[in-house]
Amino acid sequence: MIPAIIGAVVPLLDKLIPDKEAREKAKLELLRQQQAGELNAVEKQLSAIVAEANSKDPWTSRARPSFMYVIYFLLVMSVPMGIVTAYSPEVAQDVTKGFKDWLHAIPEQLVWLFGAGYLGYSGARTLDKMKK
Repeated sequence: MIPAIIGAVVPLLDKLIPDKEAREKAKLELLRQQQAGELNAVEKQLSAIVAEANSKDPWTSRARPSFMYVIYFLLVMSVPMGIVTAYSPEVAQDVTKGFKDWLHAIPEQLVWLFGAGYLGYSGARTLDKMKK
């Protein structure tokens, strides 16, 4: 939202401030304010992540790393699957089909529920951290 406001204000500065040097100083100050706002937003996001990691509650402190470990595991498993593909493409294709079928067996409503819960949890934690 701030970049849109600054984008609208800059052309007005050209009309409102006739002195070129003063106008350039005003534009520079607007850019500084924009960068400071963006830096504050990044600091808030990082503080929420650090607070979760430092939490005494094991469910809170391990949720994000556990989810990432699952993703890492799936990525690492692509290496042996590449080797299996080189020696036996049929076996690799069967494993891939089985994994795909297994993922498709999860009801779509459950996937949406998980996504909504995960986003809701993340949003609530962010709001909670912003209030502090």
